Amino acid sequence: MRRCVFFGTALVIDIAAVLWLADLLWLSGFQKAHFPLLAVFAVLNGLLVLGSLHAVFGAYDMLRKRKTVSISRLADGVSGPLERRHAVVMPVYNEDSARFCARLEAIYRSIDAQGHLASFDFFILSDTRDLDLWVMEETAWTNLCRRLGGFGRIYYRRRRTNENRKAGNIGDFVRTWGGGYEAMLVLDADSLMDGADIVRMARVMEAHPRLGILQTPPKLIRGSSVFTRLQQFAMRLYGPLFIRGLNFWQLGSGSYWGHNALIRLRPFSESCELPALPGSEPFGGRILSHDFVEAALMVSQGWEVWLAWDVEGTYEEAPPTLADHLARDRRWCQGNLQHLWLIFARKLPFPTRMHLFMGIMAYLSSPLWFIFLLLGTWIAYDRYSSKLSTLPFENYAWRWFGIGGITQSAMLVIVVFALLFLPKLLALARALGSRAVRRSFGGAVPVTLGVLAESLLSMLLAPCIMAAHSVMVGSIVLGRAVGWSAQTRDADGTSWSDALRIHAFPTLLGTGWAVLAWRVSPEFAAWMSPILIGLVLSVPISVWTSRARYGQALASFGLLSTPEELDPSDVMKLATTAKAAIDPVLDATGIARSGVIAAVVDPYVNGVHVSLLEPAESSPDDDALAERCLVEGPSSLSKDEISRLLYLAPAMLMMHRAVWLRPADAIHPVWARAVESYRRPAAPAEAA
Repeated sequence: MRRCVFFGTALVIDIAAVLWLADLLWLSGFQKAHFPLLAVFAVLNGLLVLGSLHAVFGAYDMLRKRKTVSISRLADGVSGPLERRHAVVMPVYNEDSARFCARLEAIYRSIDAQGHLASFDFFILSDTRDLDLWVMEETAWTNLCRRLGGFGRIYYRRRRTNENRKAGNIGDFVRTWGGGYEAMLVLDADSLMDGADIVRMARVMEAHPRLGILQTPPKLIRGSSVFTRLQQFAMRLYGPLFIRGLNFWQLGSGSYWGHNALIRLRPFSESCELPALPGSEPFGGRILSHDFVEAALMVSQGWEVWLAWDVEGTYEEAPPTLADHLARDRRWCQGNLQHLWLIFARKLPFPTRMHLFMGIMAYLSSPLWFIFLLLGTWIAYDRYSSKLSTLPFENYAWRWFGIGGITQSAMLVIVVFALLFLPKLLALARALGSRAVRRSFGGAVPVTLGVLAESLLSMLLAPCIMAAHSVMVGSIVLGRAVGWSAQTRDADGTSWSDALRIHAFPTLLGTGWAVLAWRVSPEFAAWMSPILIGLVLSVPISVWTSRARYGQALASFGLLSTPEELDPSDVMKLATTAKAAIDPVLDATGIARSGVIAAVVDPYVNGVHVSLLEPAESSPDDDALAERCLVEGPSSLSKDEISRLLYLAPAMLMMHRAVWLRPADAIHPVWARAVESYRRPAAPAEAA
């Protein structure tokens, strides 16, 4: 019934809007170009209606209060130790080891404070390809375990070959260690979760044997640039409405977002082995957006996927700049477009198909919007060049209400804009109407000004994102696959040269389009100005929103602030102060001896690295390779050759002894400088 009401309402509103526009086009003189215009409008307006209705039904669900099931309260009244063992897994790929270990330390301490540490094991699942970062991960993990007493509870594993990216990383864990645990909490390298919520989620899963995935809605935190503060504020203020609206119709047929979710291991292992799609990338090959598909497979096998909308202590970080956001979107775009293969697959329930559809349209909507604007410009230019009169349209009056064509057009525009801004208005009304929510955002004035600033900046950013997504979709259609790169976590701004390179297309497009629009008529140019301004100014907007100092200036005035920024949770404070992974005694980040150099030269780093290797014997070729590395330096070897040495304990031990025993002129200067860096000037008393 809920799904019929929700999607039936969306369908009725969309059909009414399409018929309304068709009537207006008929009055102005119907042309063949109006057919595709109407078709594109039907899709775009339908997506807009769906988005608005999520906020409307979310607001309705909030007003029902006690009649809505609280997921976290399903564990109320249950005490004592957990019945099963659970794993906390954090896949990492070329990340800052000190930072992700700090988050893991905070989660570890938070669960320990709840008294349930004995029920959890922690796994760092590394797919890191950077050899220096690999060594730093090993030392950070060792320090973490030493400080927390975590040996035998916190594990580190690096895959030698990172087949199938993150999905393969998780799959390797499930096949190797999954049988020892009831469920795994999947994190990203930037994830942070409160221990009390983790324990509560585990209790809920233990109490409901058909629950396969329990997904939480993470909040964005620690944003310093204008762009990340904008995202944080929007998700924190508007997000609860959309989350409640989404939960209203999906119920037990939810989706999985790839992180900050608790997954029951047995059905995941049995149902979620992902096949390769037909053909090669970008549309074929390995599935990139594996999370949606894994949830679909679980639901199709009768397992339930819930959205734990009321879990508060779940966090993640966002890309710091528009350029980084678009780079991540390029990977997501390819992954979501791959779902075109799957949306019509057999045995998938309707909610699952809707999740796949909305994921696909998150990127296809941009080229459709672009086509809609092009068609509108073409029709306007055709009318301008043909000198057609608009008199019949202007003199027409709707027979029932006597409303003219111009007035009807304005009314339709108002309706569309109302649908666009309704979620923001509902969220603002909720904030202003609730003292607790209002105060958590800093008060009525800051939250109101924040909504205005967010709306303005989002309007300026939207055309640039539309153009970028259109290019992404076009390149994927032409067969260009995306690579796998590490996500940028910190950056103090996009340079002007990078912004010019990244946003050259929207800038040139907007400039040419503005000239054409002005030639059609000043009125049409004014009508298109919100789009054109965003395109023309895409470079300065990208640069300005990337700057941390401007974000800090907004923070000083309380603008775009979030509750987590104004009143950080305990686990956030723990993550800020966590330093267990950092120890100057065991350190692979020194200036003269970092990464691979430290693994060879430093006694402690070498000992840790060698102790984590599997037993192996070196061949004469390996010995010759190690000798060349000593004499000619690591830069003379390829990455594969250095990696080969790093996996050989005898070679690593031989090189370590050699750099300390041989004269400085018998080894490469890079090793001599590393050894020399250990010398300390003698104290005055010692010198005497």
